[in-house]
Amino acid sequence: MAAAHLDPAAAAPLRRTPLHGAAQAAGGRLVPFAGWEMAVQFAGLVAEHSAVRQHCGLFDISHMGVLTLRGPGVKDALQRLVPSDLFRIGPGEACYTVLLNEAGGIRDDLIVYDRGHLAAADELVLVINAACAETDTAWIRSQLEPAGITITDRKGPGGILLALQGPEAPARLEALLGESLAGLPRFGHRELVLRAGQGAAAAAPVFVARTGYTGEDGFELLLEREAGLALWDQLLAAGVTPCGLGARDTLRLEAAMHLYGNDMDSSTTPLEASLGWLVHLEMPADFIGRAALEQQTAAGVARRLVGLRLQGRAIARHGYPVLQNGAVVGEVTSGTWSPTLGQAIALAYVPAAAAKLGTELAVEIRGKAEPAVVVKRPFYRHP
Repeated sequence: MAAAHLDPAAAAPLRRTPLHGAAQAAGGRLVPFAGWEMAVQFAGLVAEHSAVRQHCGLFDISHMGVLTLRGPGVKDALQRLVPSDLFRIGPGEACYTVLLNEAGGIRDDLIVYDRGHLAAADELVLVINAACAETDTAWIRSQLEPAGITITDRKGPGGILLALQGPEAPARLEALLGESLAGLPRFGHRELVLRAGQGAAAAAPVFVARTGYTGEDGFELLLEREAGLALWDQLLAAGVTPCGLGARDTLRLEAAMHLYGNDMDSSTTPLEASLGWLVHLEMPADFIGRAALEQQTAAGVARRLVGLRLQGRAIARHGYPVLQNGAVVGEVTSGTWSPTLGQAIALAYVPAAAAKLGTELAVEIRGKAEPAVVVKRPFYRHP
């Protein structure tokens, strides 16, 4: 692997995924992101965004953290760290949830995969955010290793994690697997074998999960280095569009999917972040932050994350003030121009009383109050 670049702002070495050279060869424009050097775009953000909505796009997400948790009672042990009932999923299933602190604030969001059908022992796989991977791993170790749970880096320095997203994703992947994926439900996962083609990707094992961060059907694929490199080349040769972080952000925002560090953090609870559906207070199990969420449920939240549609073409950005009757009442957390809808959209925290659908607000953009209205989320839903 080539020597790491330096991030001028942080003066720290930037890490590179195994696909760094392949991304450069495909025309990727590389930028610092969460301590990594990643492609922000290839042919262009709008072209990549449209490819995922209409056809199929391929993302390198190898910067994400992937952990294996193994040991007797591993699900009971992890249950102490999350507010979602993990026993609602069974072997071969997965769920989205959050890690909490004692105040009910969100440490990180993650996906939990139950691998009981594939592993000899009780086993879970966690996919965590790149920016939080080191701190998450250290904290999870401190919480679970004393209970006899072993925690290992499943991806390692050479592993590759890909996201194949879009309405044509199933057909593209089925062609390489030689079998139908019709029986794999959303958030389902399997260990399969790539059979098409020659070289490293032939007969290579791949962890296939029907998950994604775009609002489209698609898959996330974990492979060994050589197989991942070969699969990237095969998919691009077959006409799949390589996509960067820019399109990933506009796609996830249209689908109103949260970005950790923007739309939620350790100071926001799931109830404030409009993620109350992740909090299962009806289950008897205790978890970190439960008392704080019970108190907040009883008292009600003072603020809530909402979707905004701006009336003009001005784009609201992270940190812009939200106004009501001329007074600042909230703040934008994410905003963009939606290529699919042809509108400016945003997520923002506003007082609970202003969170009702249809509430008229404004966003201060370059000194001007731009009209906005609270709308239903997600902004876009696949037909």
